[in-house]
Order: sequence, then structure tokens, then C-alpha cells
Amino acid sequence: MQLTKHAHACVTLAKNGTRIVIDPGTFTPDAAEVVAAAEAVFITHEHFDHFDENVIARALEERSELRVYGPAGVVERWQDARHGQVTSVAEGDQITVGGFDIAVFGHQHARIHRDIPAVANVGYLIDANVYHPGDAYHVPPTPVETLLLPTSGPWTKVGEAADYTREVKPRRLIQIHEAMLSEIGQQSMTRFFSPSMLTEVPLTIVPTGETIALGES
Repeated sequence: MQLTKHAHACVTLAKNGTRIVIDPGTFTPDAAEVVAAAEAVFITHEHFDHFDENVIARALEERSELRVYGPAGVVERWQDARHGQVTSVAEGDQITVGGFDIAVFGHQHARIHRDIPAVANVGYLIDANVYHPGDAYHVPPTPVETLLLPTSGPWTKVGEAADYTREVKPRRLIQIHEAMLSEIGQQSMTRFFSPSMLTEVPLTIVPTGETIALGES
């Protein structure tokens, strides 16, 4: 499996000729190109930094083979899409796309503030290997090889993220959701998330646009 890191929360996973993309949002400048190259789009929740509504609407119109998955509050806006193109997902669902097996976990966005209503948020575990949690610290009840860890945002906190990583116990930790951090801030996160400080595994920063290989679980 190949993982390509795009800006902020967006990643592409590729295997055996199939590409899926998770959370191509408005903070991802190349979202249109990323979606155009994928067989399926997976969205964790309805916030604009996790999906670009206009990009996906155009892609659905132009490509009848494109499939989009996400919480009901996201995909219901595309009810006029061709039959079968959009699918609502929730915790417990299992999806297969071109050889990828995707399990859905979690149900709610992490708390930002008591005055801001929480929205539905799901995480995706791909091939029992890579887990994208969206904006939540939900711990899947199954081993996770590679955890994609959000490092910035109005809901994040270093201590909670460290405890979350300890609970999940991944073998590999990769930064996502970094748009609100400067380069100095990102490097600071690698110090916090390291065996010398708070976590058993080090935080890996994959530069935007780069692709890395992930071993099979």
C-alpha cells in the first residue's frame, strides 16, 4: 500500500491500481486533482477543511463511476447524484472498494467548546492497517498498524493526543491536520510525540506531496 500525504487532513491510499482519498477539504489546494485520480472518496465529517463540497459535486457530475462515502449529514447534500454514487456510513459498517477493505468506527467529533454543537464524525480503518480518525480520539477495538494523528486544530490538545496514541498503540505514527502549525510548531510536535517524551513511537512528518510505502498488516 502507498500513502500520499496531501495538505492538512487529506491522504491518498493506492494499491493494485486502485486509489482512494480521505478528506479532500478546502485546505487542500489540489483537492480537485486528488479526487479526479481516485475511485472513491471517504469523508470523516462535515467541516469544510475535510471536504470541498464544490469539488466533489463537480466530480460526481463528471464521473459516473466515482463513489463517495461519509456520514449522512455530508452525503445527503448529493441526493441528486446518480443512483449508487453516494453512500451514508456509520460505525460498524464494512466497505470494499477495489481490493481495499474499509471498516468504520466512531460517531462524534471531539468537543471544541460547549457552545459549539458536535457533529457526526467517523474514522476509517483501511485494510486493518491505516486508521484516519477524522477529528476525534476514538480508539478502534482492533489493532492499528499506522495511526494518522491530528496535530493542530481548535479541538486538539497535546496531552489528550499523547494519551490517545498510547491507547491505540500503533507501530507507526504519521502527522495529519497540521495546517494550523508553523514549521517550528510541527517540529515541536515531533519532540512531544517521541520515545524520549510522551509516546513509544515517534511522530513522522510526511511532507505534502510525498508518498511512502506501508507494509501489509
